[in-house]
Amino acid sequence: MTSPFIWLQHILPHHAVSRSAGKIASSKIGWLKDRLIRRFIAAYDVDMSEAARNVDDYSSFNDFFTRELKPGARPLADETRNILSPADGTISQIGRVEQGRIFQAKGRHFTARQLLGDNETAARRFEGGHFATVYLSPRDYHRVHMPATGNLLSTTYVPGDLFSVNQVTAENVDGLFARNERLACLFEGEDGHFASVMVGAMIVAGIETVWSGLVETHAPALVRQEFSPNRHSFGAGEEMGRFILGSTVVLLFEPGRVEWLDDLRPGDSVRMGQAIGKRLQPNAAA
Repeated sequence: MTSPFIWLQHILPHHAVSRSAGKIASSKIGWLKDRLIRRFIAAYDVDMSEAARNVDDYSSFNDFFTRELKPGARPLADETRNILSPADGTISQIGRVEQGRIFQAKGRHFTARQLLGDNETAARRFEGGHFATVYLSPRDYHRVHMPATGNLLSTTYVPGDLFSVNQVTAENVDGLFARNERLACLFEGEDGHFASVMVGAMIVAGIETVWSGLVETHAPALVRQEFSPNRHSFGAGEEMGRFILGSTVVLLFEPGRVEWLDDLRPGDSVRMGQAIGKRLQPNAAA
């Protein structure tokens, strides 16, 4: 039997709810944004000792939610040997891409092709490769960083639903991460081709990238953009984007390029910059 939580998500107008939440979260009315920020910190036990600014220094709730951290708050593992966690969060699932499919939860899967916006060429590259899904809870730091050094090749905005992306929803909604609105970013580097897919969720008011700013979300059509070689190059651990409220990052790597750490399991907490995998060909040409 479908739980009330899942049933409610199916009937709610996802985009209208998210747009409304976005307007409130972007408000710069002093008493409103201060109340939202302080209540959020208390409700989710947010660790403000890591934040670069004081509570009263944020111009809006969104400004607080995408807060930067103090220098050194997230030391990076050795990027010459390791693949880095792209964000603070929880490992939702981790494993291999098998027969084009990525495991979601409890017998549910979605395909790499669906996740990447029906990009069959890109999906074929990741057959037999590795994936990791990282869920960012409300209390987490919400900037997304590079798992490895790479040049941006393309982005694909894929319109879709905005279901919640927590574990309960993952276990009950088919193809969740290939169903929700998302931005698939493809890179190429010493670790071959890899993807970092930023997946939207209920009340996610937006996705930003460092190269183009706010992405036009809640849009009706798929938008794919190609980039010239070396136009946007990033080192491992550098910021690539951020979520304005919510969500999840899905990483994809080609076969033979990386191995996830043996002791990493679904449900494990991770922090941006920590090692989550080993590079198998650190000196290989891209």
